[in-house]
Amino acid sequence: MASTSHLLLTSSTSSFHGASIHPRFPSLPLPLSLLPRRPNPSFRAHLPTPQKPLRLSLKPCTAAATILLSALAPVALAADDFSPLTPLPPSSSAPIQIESTANPAPSTPNPFSQSLLTAPKPQSTDLPESSQWRYSEFLSAVKKGKVERVRFSKDGGALQLTAVDGRRATVIVPNDPDLIDILAMNGVDISVSEGEGGNGLFNFIGNLLFPFLAFAGLFLLFRRAQGGPGGGPGGLGGPMDFGRSKSKFQEVPETGVTFGDVAGADQAKLELQEVVDFLKNPDKYTALGAKIPKGCLLVGPPGTGKTLLARAVAGEAGVPFFSCAASEFVELFVGVGASRVRDLFEKAKAKAPCIVFIDEIDAVGRQRGAGLGGGNDEREQTINQLLTEMDGFSGNSGVIVLAATNRPDVLDAALLRPGRFDRQVTVDRPDVAGRVKILQVHSRGKALAKDVDFEKIARRTPGFTGADLQNLMNEAAILAARRDLKEISKDEISDALERIIAGPEKKNAVVSEEKKKLVAYHEAGHALVGALMPEYDPVAKISIIPRGQAGGLTFFAPSEERLESGLYSRSYLENQMAVALGGRVAEEVIFGADNVTTGASNDFMQVSRVARQMVERFGFSKKIGQVAIGGPGGNPFLGQQMSTQKDYSMATADIVDSEVRELVEKSYSRAKQIITTHIDILHKLAQLLIEKESVDGEEFMSLFIDGKAELYVA
Repeated sequence: MASTSHLLLTSSTSSFHGASIHPRFPSLPLPLSLLPRRPNPSFRAHLPTPQKPLRLSLKPCTAAATILLSALAPVALAADDFSPLTPLPPSSSAPIQIESTANPAPSTPNPFSQSLLTAPKPQSTDLPESSQWRYSEFLSAVKKGKVERVRFSKDGGALQLTAVDGRRATVIVPNDPDLIDILAMNGVDISVSEGEGGNGLFNFIGNLLFPFLAFAGLFLLFRRAQGGPGGGPGGLGGPMDFGRSKSKFQEVPETGVTFGDVAGADQAKLELQEVVDFLKNPDKYTALGAKIPKGCLLVGPPGTGKTLLARAVAGEAGVPFFSCAASEFVELFVGVGASRVRDLFEKAKAKAPCIVFIDEIDAVGRQRGAGLGGGNDEREQTINQLLTEMDGFSGNSGVIVLAATNRPDVLDAALLRPGRFDRQVTVDRPDVAGRVKILQVHSRGKALAKDVDFEKIARRTPGFTGADLQNLMNEAAILAARRDLKEISKDEISDALERIIAGPEKKNAVVSEEKKKLVAYHEAGHALVGALMPEYDPVAKISIIPRGQAGGLTFFAPSEERLESGLYSRSYLENQMAVALGGRVAEEVIFGADNVTTGASNDFMQVSRVARQMVERFGFSKKIGQVAIGGPGGNPFLGQQMSTQKDYSMATADIVDSEVRELVEKSYSRAKQIITTHIDILHKLAQLLIEKESVDGEEFMSLFIDGKAELYVA
């Protein structure tokens, strides 16, 4: 269950940084300076003690000057800063006489001013003498009425007090929710410090300078992004220079890869070897009027070795080599990519003849004007600059551009034309011979057992790229090390292949004997129908070990010729549907129609897809004829079909559905006929799977030889 956090609210008086809340008025925070203030009867002005009565001579102003002087003292005390001060010394009891020289006042003194100026000296109290009071001493003094005012710090962790005798002290305040009540009930004036007053000027200056500094920083940033002054190595930009190219340069390339290290791409190597030879021996070509290709675009699926070929070209040519990724040109600011392209080609022209390799060029080379936000964006400016540098008004001599992509369909037409990319080299998936060579390359440095046969491994891995085969051998080495073996045998390679195709084994999966028996008969049905169908792929291995989402697997070895050509006959597709339905048919024959499971759900999806393509796209239906209907609709997204648009009537749709159903039922009847005819071989194969959990192709074929099975004839 997901955990739920709760907020606990308390009804007592709460205290927080810089303010408190009174329990009687919870909606009114501090400062509580409006609380009733108890008058201080013992207040007197502390003035220097003269040796004799102090006489002050006043100009003729007004009689209220005396009252003003006496009223300034408490105001000055309330405006002091929050800092511990030493107590002022008590004044002498000598009276202060005020005399006016211009208009002498009557000899009768003012009773109000006389009582204020000649107040008696306060008696000594039992308050602490230090400037730092304990909290208990502070509470005791408050309750005795000996504290006149307190001033809290902004964080509420301390306060400064002023006693009735004028002394000041500081107190560290704990989290006491009753403190405000105690102070209010004893008539103590409460205020809160507002910080240092001297920071106002700095804050004012900071508020004025901040916009200027912000605009200045943005200006310098954009100047560096555009490669302007201050963006060079000696300028203000330094390492923050966005306009410079981030390509890696090698004067003498030391990639450690040559054409001898590249296997399975012979045609691509031949195309690139001509470029290398042109760089090494240009006179042989220029004598005949030939010009060096300006660009070569490597096209192929991921993992086929496009980048490896570029490294081999760099290692073979021996000329300066620049390498970068197209995504390095893309930046937040518009114009940075174009600036980096200019900088890259300026460096390359200075080192000509040289090679520039741009990996994943589709990051910036997509078709222009296809975006929804207009054409003046960063990517389009970058590709425009790239087009100009490769073949523009000033030309591009001595710089060969190698680029790689697995999405040639999205590249701009201006980028693919001759003069920019003169050659498009297809790096396709390797065939059987190519896979054998690739396995030999990636087996260097690995201890292999004598039973390892690269030919068999290559035939079990149709469609694998060079990266896939490298991963296969690495996984086999890991399995051998995990099993504490000294050599890599064919079993480790076979297990690694199954792990890559179907996922790791579920060794701890709880499988009952009944389910194990059902899976064994299901996979045996697939294998039996596939082995007896004419012109179908041979069975390579059968396993009932759970892997990934599959409870069991039957591996077939497809024909290499069929895979390379992509041509499939109608009989092969019908056989494929029958093999897919063999598992469900075996369940029905052995366990009954009421005890079948959902294990054939993926088989039904495959059968339905193949049957519908035979009717709608391949012209294998007599009623529909040689007409392609229901073509893909919508725009492609990442090379995949977004939707299928029905471009035929409802009557045609009914015919399509009936034809699909007829093909599926025909395949189902063929599979059922094969299984019922060879039920003995089905029982033997299922029992062998229950005992061993996996059966290879050779052991499987021995069952057919012993049982004298014959191929199915329609």
